[in-house]
Amino acid sequence: MSITPYLFILPHLLVFALFLGWPFFYGLYISFHNFDYLRPEAQRFVGLGNYANLFNPASVQYTRFWSALGNTLQFVLYSVPLLVALPLGLALLLNTKTPGRNIFRAIYFAPWTLSVAVASLLWWWIFQSQGGLANYYLEALGFDAPRWLSSMPWGWFAVVIATVWWTAGFNMIILLAALQDIPAYLYEAASIDGATGWQAFTRVTLPMLRPVLVFIVTTTVIASFNLFGQPFFMTSGGQGIALDGGPLEPVMLQIYREGFVRNVQGSASAMSFIVASLMILVSYLNFRFLRQKD
Repeated sequence: MSITPYLFILPHLLVFALFLGWPFFYGLYISFHNFDYLRPEAQRFVGLGNYANLFNPASVQYTRFWSALGNTLQFVLYSVPLLVALPLGLALLLNTKTPGRNIFRAIYFAPWTLSVAVASLLWWWIFQSQGGLANYYLEALGFDAPRWLSSMPWGWFAVVIATVWWTAGFNMIILLAALQDIPAYLYEAASIDGATGWQAFTRVTLPMLRPVLVFIVTTTVIASFNLFGQPFFMTSGGQGIALDGGPLEPVMLQIYREGFVRNVQGSASAMSFIVASLMILVSYLNFRFLRQKD
C-alpha cells in the first residue's frame, strides 16, 4: 500500500490535531475539574459537577448561563432569516447583465473584509446616544431619538443591523455563484411551459439552490451562536444592557466572563460544551429538514 496520499494529508492532519483536536480534548478535561491556571495544585476532579450546576436552579451559574443562552437564541431568531433572505435577494438582483454589476457586488461584499472590532465601532458611532449619526438625523426630522445601545428592544435592533450589514455580503457571494451555476435551459423550459417569474423562482431556482441554502443556513446559525464582539464593542466593553446578566449579553460573553474574569475555567468549559452540543443538534435538524429529497 502506497503511503503517498497520506503524506499529502499529513500537514493538515498535524495542524488539525494541534489547533482543534488537542484544545477540544483538553477543554473536555477541564470541564470535569475545578480548574485554575494560576494554582495547578488546587485543581480537583469533580466529574459532572460543573455540568450539574448548569442544570441546578439553586446554583449561581444556572441563571447566568441560561439567561445568556436565551439572549443568544433571540439573536439567532432575529438575524438568521435576514442573513438568508437579504443575501438571496441581493444575489438575484446582481445575477444580471446590468452594467456596473461588479461594482455593486464589490460594495456589498466589502464590509465582510472588516474585523468585528472595526465593524462594531463603526456602528457604535452611528448608534451612540450622544452625537450618533442615527440620532442626529432623527432629531433633525423631528423624531424622538431612542437610546439605541442602552435600552431594549433598541439594543437588539442595533446589533442585528450591524451584523447583517457586516456579514450579508459573504452569503450573497456564495448564493450568486450558485445562481450562476443553474443551467439556463431550465428557465427556458419553464418559460415554454408558461411559468411566471415567481413560479420559475419557486420551481427552478429554490430547488436548485437547496444544497447551498443548507450550507448557508447552517453556517449562519453557527456564526450567530458565536455572537460576542458586536455587543461587547458596541456597548463599550460589555457594559449596560450587555453587562453580566443583562438582556443583551450573549452566551459567549458569559463564557468569557466565567472563565477569564471570575477565573472558573471548569464551569466555563462545561458551558462551552453544552453550547457546542446545542449547535450540533441544530445543524443536524437543519440538514434533516432541508436536505435534498429524492
